[in-house]
Amino acid sequence: MAIYKTLRTKPKPNRSPILFLVLSILAIAFLCILSSSISINGSLFRSEKTQLNTLKSRHSVGHEKYLYWGYKIDCPGKHCDSCEGLGHQESSLRCALEEALFLQRTLVMPSRMCINPIHNKKGILHHSSNATSEEMWAANSCAMDSLYDLDLMSNTVPVILDNSKMWYRVLSTSMKLGARGVAHVAGVSRIALRDNSHYSNLLLINRTASPLSWFMECKDRNNRSAIMLPYSFLPSMAAKKLRDAAGKIKVLLGDYDAMHVRRGDKIKTRKDRFGVDRTLHPHLDRDTRPEFILRRIEKWVPPGRTLFIASNERTPGFFSPLSARYRLAYSSNYSKILDPLVENNYQLFMIERLILMGAKTYIRTFKEDETYLSLTDDPKKNTKAWQIPVYTSDGEGS
Repeated sequence: MAIYKTLRTKPKPNRSPILFLVLSILAIAFLCILSSSISINGSLFRSEKTQLNTLKSRHSVGHEKYLYWGYKIDCPGKHCDSCEGLGHQESSLRCALEEALFLQRTLVMPSRMCINPIHNKKGILHHSSNATSEEMWAANSCAMDSLYDLDLMSNTVPVILDNSKMWYRVLSTSMKLGARGVAHVAGVSRIALRDNSHYSNLLLINRTASPLSWFMECKDRNNRSAIMLPYSFLPSMAAKKLRDAAGKIKVLLGDYDAMHVRRGDKIKTRKDRFGVDRTLHPHLDRDTRPEFILRRIEKWVPPGRTLFIASNERTPGFFSPLSARYRLAYSSNYSKILDPLVENNYQLFMIERLILMGAKTYIRTFKEDETYLSLTDDPKKNTKAWQIPVYTSDGEGS
């Protein structure tokens, strides 16, 4: 009995802390498993708004909404099966960029730009002794990022290319969102696209621009207050390797002046029904000949100056008479810099354009603005009136 009493009076072990500890461990383990499950399957519960917020541009300054105009500049439209020159295509591209900037959307740019064979003659860089040579670069298109620095451009207007992974992610998400993901619009003003919630809340706007040319969507560019991107924007966005090449050449040129002489396609003529030659720019052929150039620029460029000339004139030695007064320089003088990287005339002209813009005095071909110095007073754009060419200083025809 004494043993029995002793056993009964022995205090019971305290099991509650151990039980609490075990239950706590089980609870933590359960929460970890639950958390892992939610992390793995989170997309199933993510709201549409969260999905949109995860779609970021390839740049930190990008917008989470996108604007698409087409797989090719000026397409769909009358230029879909043809190819305009660099200046025409840049006007259209700048118009699309302006709309993206206005709508605060990321522009989905075509990944390639077509190259017009008329403007892709090798002879413009390599002055061949054979003036009739038609040797050309093989390319009929080039990668957009071989012309432009997309990272630099995106500091102003966020862009992605239509062959990028981000674009495929945008397409995939827009299809999942259905009517709230994408709208195909045509003939809708950019103000409506911005202010109408039916459009402004969409992830993607697929825009059908003017079938004439994309730049027709910016018809009010003559209204200077309506211009969001200056003409100089795209030239200054040249790819880094093109900017570097231009920089090296500018260093070699030192203190220099420059002029762009547009001849070639711009001086073409056609006969009227009476057999008389007519042209859209009646004074251009005359005003871009050496003897008239000397007379025109003498008040702007002092004798002895280095004069860089960019031109599509392919006649060897055409500008040689100017050497009587100036030290002439051409891009062909810098073939060691240009040959390793220039693959087409668009790249070459973009380099030349940077050199022109860096000159102390820059003389253009056409008088596009009252503040510009120009070789001719003929407007670059006219009313399509074909006139008799003028070749003499007194204004008489040939």
